[in-house]
Formats: sequence, structure tokens, C-alpha cells
Amino acid sequence: MKRVFLIVLDSFGVGEAPDAAAFGDAGASTLRSVSRSPFFRMDHLAAAGFGLMDGVTVFPKPAHPTAAVARMRERSAGKDTTIGHWEIAGLISPKPLPTYPHGFPADVIAAFEQATGRGVLCNRPYSGTDVIRDYGPEQLKTGRLIVYTSADSVFQIAAHEDVIPLEELYADCRIARKLLTGDHSVGRVIARPYVGTPEAGFTRVGAHRHDFSLEPPGTTLLDAVRAAGQDVIAVGKISDIFAGRGVTESVPIAGNDDGMARTLALGSRDFRGLCFVNLVDFDAMYGHRQDADGYARALAAFDDWLPSFLPLLGPDDLLILTADHGCDPGDDSTDHTREYTPMLAFGPSVRPGSLGTRDTFADIAATVAEALSVPLATPGASFLQAILA
Repeated sequence: MKRVFLIVLDSFGVGEAPDAAAFGDAGASTLRSVSRSPFFRMDHLAAAGFGLMDGVTVFPKPAHPTAAVARMRERSAGKDTTIGHWEIAGLISPKPLPTYPHGFPADVIAAFEQATGRGVLCNRPYSGTDVIRDYGPEQLKTGRLIVYTSADSVFQIAAHEDVIPLEELYADCRIARKLLTGDHSVGRVIARPYVGTPEAGFTRVGAHRHDFSLEPPGTTLLDAVRAAGQDVIAVGKISDIFAGRGVTESVPIAGNDDGMARTLALGSRDFRGLCFVNLVDFDAMYGHRQDADGYARALAAFDDWLPSFLPLLGPDDLLILTADHGCDPGDDSTDHTREYTPMLAFGPSVRPGSLGTRDTFADIAATVAEALSVPLATPGASFLQAILA
């Protein structure tokens, strides 16, 4: 094949994984919670065959599906963005990345303060919008950095753009990335700039967010495709997630709508290799914020976009849709959830039908590698021959 488009609907889980209870996520289902919204509509994906997926009952089983579908199980020891994407790209992580439910240790914060020359506020797990509301006024007065985390392996730094310029914030994130090694090798250090006033309210500037990620511990699909001399076009936060490794072109986006528009443009472009896309709004804007209606609207928007993209696929092209974890907006937590994820494969050469439940997200990496005739050592098993017409 010539081109593979791999699109991650960030956090779109389709039901609790067998080990969900061990992660505190018994009964979780992002799809089920979102499907209860009056704004839920996924007509095109339903017609494609979403209802043929194991365990999915919110859609009918079409007589004439147009996609090959499967339910994917995560084998890595985590439920975060970094580990999920690494597994999609062929690496299973047997050890979870460190998390900090009580904040970062005092010695870590002290070293960070000394290296940056600024004090620290908060140092607790916190909602990203709540933390700037609660600590923003004090940051305006003191110039201290707001450091916070979540259930994910993240060290997040919020800074008002009028107090701490963007380049200084990014420099502080690089300092944190160098400090956070060994037992404290968090998956991502994230710059979270914001603007506003205490009176009018503070707003995060999503376009200026930047992730400083831990490098993958082994060869990924991206590395393999680039090493073979092919293109690896990273749309959205893909380049950040993989610390830029294996990427030949990075395309930043300002949200789902922008990401879909840029992916549509890339669909008309002549290239050979992989276009890897992350649509983050499902997770960042709706899953974490427990907004099932917003999530449903975003899925409907993607569903409406899909028919405009599919005609751009040539006979040697493949589109794979999947997710990296769940983030059930109907549970009692704002955290990610341990869930199965969907896989739908489209293309003129794809034979529709169900592939059942796959043992690891890494099966996607194996499939893409085979499709592009790229060697990749991965525990995943390719399903390419099973979907070729």
C-alpha cells in the first residue's frame, strides 16, 4: 500500500476491559455514557459496521457493512495517552509510568524551584480549569509556577502569559523534563499557558500548549516507517507524544475541527507512508470534563466529516480509526478509564466484517507495517491479510 491514515479518537473507549476493576474502572464505558446523550448520532460509522464489534450493543448490525472492525484490548500496564499511543505504535509497556496522587515529592519540587528560579504553587492533582481559577490570582501576585498533576503520568505547569512568557514556560518545561528521570520518569511534562483576569475569569490557550514527552523505550512504527525512507506525517499531538522521534512532518492543530480539516487536505496530497492523527478534544474538552453532551456532539461532527474523507482513499490506501484508552464522562471520576477501544478499517481494498477481539493495540502497528512493507519487530500480529478483499 502507498498511504495509511491512522486516526486516534482520543479516549473513545467502548467498554470495560477485563482488568478494569484493577484500575478502579469496573463498569466503565465511554461509548455507553455518550450514547445516552440526546445529541448522540453516529449514522455513518453505524452503517460502516460499528455494531459488528464485540460487546457493542448501541448500534444495529448492518447487513452490508463497509469497514472491517475489531475490539482492541490494551496489554500495557496503564491507561494514559503515552502508553496507549506507544502500544498502538508497537510497544507494550509492562511497567506503568509513575503517577503522583499526593503531588510530587519535596525533593523534586525543590530541585525544580532552584533550577527555574521561581517558586511553586499547588503541587496536587487538579483539574486544569479549576487550578487556574484557584491559583491564578496568587500567581499574578507572586510569579510562582502552578505545578499540578492528574491520574495520568504528567507534570503540568500552568503559567499566565502576561506573567511568565511562553518561551520561559517552555524552558521551564525542558528543565522539568531533564529532572524527571529514573523513578520519576513521567510520561509527559505539559506547558499549560492561560490568559485572563480574576474578575473576568481565566482561559487556557490550547494553541500554545506543548507536551515534552518521554522518549519511547524501543523502536516504534514511526521509527520503522521513517527508516524505510517513507513519510511520517504527525497531526495534532502525535509528534509531542513520541518526542518527535520518527516524524518527518509535524502538523499542529487547534482542536478537532482544525485537525479534521488538515487531515482532509492531507488526503488530497501525494505522499508515501503514514499519516498519524490525534483528535484530542474528545478527551481534553469532554471526557475529562464529564461532558457527555459535548462528547456526543464531537462524535457527530466526526461522523459527518468521515464521508468527505473516504472518497480520497485510492486503491492503495488504508484508513484505520482507533482510540488510546477510555475517559467515561458518565462515571464518578474525571480520569481516564481502562477500556477496550474500537478499530475500524476502510479502503477500496478492505473486506468488511468483524475480526473479533484483538489481544493488543500493537496489532495495529503490525498491520500498518505490513501494509507499507516496512520491517518492524513488535509483539502485535498483523490482521492485514484478514481484511484484504
